[in-house]
Amino acid sequence: MELIAYDDFLLMIIPIVVYWVYSGIYEVLGSSEKYRLHSRKDEETKNLASKRDVVKGVLFQQVLQATVTVVVTKLTHEETKPETNTNTSWFAAASQFMVAMVVFDTWQYFVHRYMHHNKFLYRKFHSWHHRIVAPYAFAAQYNHPVDGIITETVAGALAYLVSGMSKTTAALFFSFATVKGIDDHCGLMLPWNPFHILFGNNTAYHDIHHQLAGNKRNFAQPFFVTWDKIMGSYVPYTVVKRENGGFEARVAKH
Repeated sequence: MELIAYDDFLLMIIPIVVYWVYSGIYEVLGSSEKYRLHSRKDEETKNLASKRDVVKGVLFQQVLQATVTVVVTKLTHEETKPETNTNTSWFAAASQFMVAMVVFDTWQYFVHRYMHHNKFLYRKFHSWHHRIVAPYAFAAQYNHPVDGIITETVAGALAYLVSGMSKTTAALFFSFATVKGIDDHCGLMLPWNPFHILFGNNTAYHDIHHQLAGNKRNFAQPFFVTWDKIMGSYVPYTVVKRENGGFEARVAKH
């Protein structure tokens, strides 16, 4: 009897590979100051966690997520039924994808918001993530393990279970959510970035949240800004050019 089924292994490993490859691409693109929201100097001097600690923390977080993935898929294992209608299959997968996005966003919004408003939880757990004042790509999943499990891993498990998606669709969804989370933290305002066109929740929007002025605003992540607008935590922003190159996201004046 195999320890981990092949599709379980893919579901577990693909988002991790995507994380490091995609964040690596952003690191290369960020070698120039042209599109950066924070200068290299700010990234080195303002952040309170070293890049070595960030890498170690993210890898540990990913091991925990992979473990939960295996447990959830084992507990909810069902025999795969062949799909005879391709059109129905694609429609079902797209519908499940949207349901998963809503569930993922909803859980993350309310847990994330509570982490900020509860002083104990923020100080003990969520403040780890905000050691990164000048966000960059591969720090996207840098969290205290407890915060990572409650905020991200549980969100993923609920999205998977509620949507009823297949393991193949889940692998695509988690890879997409990973890419979107990296993009939100990459600190780059690339002019051709499709996420900035399709989503109001983007790099600059989340950068505001990492600033002192927006610390208790713009909690929504990673897809929509809907819950921020409904719950009154939405704050608009502007992006201006810096004198020495690059950009800066600022809370918009009313």
